[in-house]
Amino acid sequence: MITLLVVAKEPRPGRVKTRLTPPFTPAEAASLAEAALEDTLRAVAATPARRRVLVLDGESGPWLPPGFDVVPQCAGGLDERLAAAFAGCDGPALLIGMDTPQVTPELLTVDFDGYDACFGPAEDGGFWALGLARPDPDLLRGVPMSTSVTGAVQRARLVAAGLRVRDLPRLRDVDTSADAEAVAAGAAHGRFAAALTRLRAVGSR
Repeated sequence: MITLLVVAKEPRPGRVKTRLTPPFTPAEAASLAEAALEDTLRAVAATPARRRVLVLDGESGPWLPPGFDVVPQCAGGLDERLAAAFAGCDGPALLIGMDTPQVTPELLTVDFDGYDACFGPAEDGGFWALGLARPDPDLLRGVPMSTSVTGAVQRARLVAAGLRVRDLPRLRDVDTSADAEAVAAGAAHGRFAAALTRLRAVGSR
């Protein structure tokens, strides 16, 4: 079985989902971030795994379900933080973020039979998932993060290393209010969709 890694920020106003402000207030954006994180962690908790790890920037809260080890994110850029998350694994691992609350246990149940890596592209040009049969932090260091070519550069890095890559379905990250609406529509029964519905109701009063 694999190790499942979730890289996340504590959902505190002003620190998360700042691109949702406006139209949402910082507190509302944080509530959406918390709901997205809850949905993500619930999917991970329901996925068969040898170990589940939350790699966290900040402090854990009541949104954290049982069964997770919590480790702090290291200092440095996002590439260094993702590399460090893999460095803590001694076997196959799959890493995801907190921006795709539509993930399901089915999407996260991967194996490396015939593959060395799994790669989940995101619609904005990044990636929502990266799995490595043999975690190597150097495969991530130096990859430019949060750009429109991040995913392409990361996947090319895997191929250049001679790895056989399995592509996972393309998903949409929640970065903007348009993203939030689209993701909620596609995962209508999750906590994220419910949180967005509540905020819409407040805004319409």
